Amino acid sequence: MTDIDQYLISEEPFYQEQGEEVALYEAAYAERLPVMLKGPTGCGKSRFVEHMAWKLKRPLITVACNEDMTASDLVGRYLLDADGTRWMDGPLTTAARIGAICYLDEIVEARQDTTVVIHPLTDHRRQMPLDKKGEVVNAHPDFQLVISYNPGYQSLMKDLKQSTKQRFSAMHFEYAPVDVEVKIIVKETGIDAETAARLVQVGETARNLKGHGLDEGISTRLLVYAARLINRGIAARPACRMALVDPITDDTDIRSTLHHAIDAVFA
Repeated sequence: MTDIDQYLISEEPFYQEQGEEVALYEAAYAERLPVMLKGPTGCGKSRFVEHMAWKLKRPLITVACNEDMTASDLVGRYLLDADGTRWMDGPLTTAARIGAICYLDEIVEARQDTTVVIHPLTDHRRQMPLDKKGEVVNAHPDFQLVISYNPGYQSLMKDLKQSTKQRFSAMHFEYAPVDVEVKIIVKETGIDAETAARLVQVGETARNLKGHGLDEGISTRLLVYAARLINRGIAARPACRMALVDPITDDTDIRSTLHHAIDAVFA
């Protein structure tokens, strides 16, 4: 039997509410609706799920999806050991059995044939067929499925099928307003509000370049990284270049533009 305690979050993950997302999620969980979180990289989707799992006192099992992930990685497989073969549940099956929230992060990174296995869990059946084992797992009453993806990266090759999307309720996330993002950085790192505000200003400059040389702007996560480097005694300009510029672009012109923005903000 799986120990549920290992999946419980013991300390409150900090999350700065921006609107009605907490109340909306609580209502969705009360109805056990599957939820899809949409928004850019590093805007707080994963932290939000962690916060809600803590708030609702529910175990959380997170899967970082990738293109090599197979259906067996989610559902489970037979393994060889000294006594022959034994079945091992995958994270999705484990969550369904114990009544956890299962969070599939960046679901579009997984192969489309893999995501089909979630369908029986997201309608009235709430079941997980284990074809290889000849078993059908009826989801625990407390089980909920949550997925996330970044619509900015969607394409014909990397997007969710409508047959999958329409099984979920959805919440759209964006980067926090300037004043809220400053508070988040201060809370996360302990840096002073003035420096945090300057970091957010750099972030806003980069986000305005999205679609004009940048695929994605500077995330709140990267702003936190820069603040942590500054707290370690690194000067603001090299800290920003390391945390905010080099991770997101190799384009010489874009790098130059962002370097000038950093120099201007931290002059």
